[in-house]
Amino acid sequence: MVKLALTPILFVIACLFAGIYGALHNQISYTVSPEYFTQFKFHQFHIDANVPDRIGAAIVGWHAAWWMGLVIGIFLIPLGLSIRGTANYFWGMIRVFGVVAATTLIVGLAALGLAFLIIDEEIAGEITRYGNTITDDVAFARAGTMHDFSYLGGLIGIVTGALDIRRQCRKQRSSASAPS
Repeated sequence: MVKLALTPILFVIACLFAGIYGALHNQISYTVSPEYFTQFKFHQFHIDANVPDRIGAAIVGWHAAWWMGLVIGIFLIPLGLSIRGTANYFWGMIRVFGVVAATTLIVGLAALGLAFLIIDEEIAGEITRYGNTITDDVAFARAGTMHDFSYLGGLIGIVTGALDIRRQCRKQRSSASAPS
């Protein structure tokens, strides 16, 4: 019963993980293409022009990602109930959220690396957002690729998170059946 009472708290924590991840992720993509934010995302998310760009990128990241915590939680929090013990469940789920974030980061960085290898001026073309012509189309397209694949990374993270829950449960079963 106590484990079920932790469900709303774990959803909040999952959203915090996702939102903080988004804010930090955007610091990487801002480094790749400031224009991705100044000419696109700041308009899309109605970031005031007086907000410093890096802070604006973090705000965009928070708003763009916090809700993924709900998606991740819907799948993993109930599955995590199979972890024995209330404390094990709580801390095990914190670990799982970390696994999801790490998976998302790896997928996003891999996509960014591929984008650096594949995207050139011909592939990027000429990009226009909100009537603004982008001056570095290649960097803009690379940052966009990282963003798109990071959502995919979050979905893949659900799988790696589920596998981590399974590993934790197996470890508990083997510890319980081991002779003293």
